Amino acid sequence: MTINAEIQQLLKDIDPPVFRLVEGAAAYSALSGEPKAMPAAYVVTEEEVSGANERMTGPVLQRTEADIAVIIVTRNVSDNSGGAAADDIETLKEKVRSKLIGYVPTASQDGEPITHTAGNLLRMKSGVVWQRELFGAAYYQEEQS
Repeated sequence: MTINAEIQQLLKDIDPPVFRLVEGAAAYSALSGEPKAMPAAYVVTEEEVSGANERMTGPVLQRTEADIAVIIVTRNVSDNSGGAAADDIETLKEKVRSKLIGYVPTASQDGEPITHTAGNLLRMKSGVVWQRELFGAAYYQEEQS
């Protein structure tokens, strides 16, 4: 299972459930407007950076660091100012962060946990808030012979 798939499953497993939709990069890139169901979360790898080969001889072994974004989208039009949606996004951010920070993906052979890197507001309009939470994860890639 990939780190993204593990993260998606973790978000689906939040109890009680907070997301009506949890998807990956393909669903996120296919969006032409708002998600069909909200709150929604999309797990997308934004960047991967690999280090140098760690072996002097034998098959290549590289540590790869990944920046994985969780894009949270929610709607709350119970007020005209958008304050209700802003409050909702704060709750969702906390749920996502508390579920992911410190989790050790199975792909992390050295037991390195997921860390939070950054969070930023992408968009806020008409009661719909788009928030990006960025997490760091690391794993190793090895030459297959």
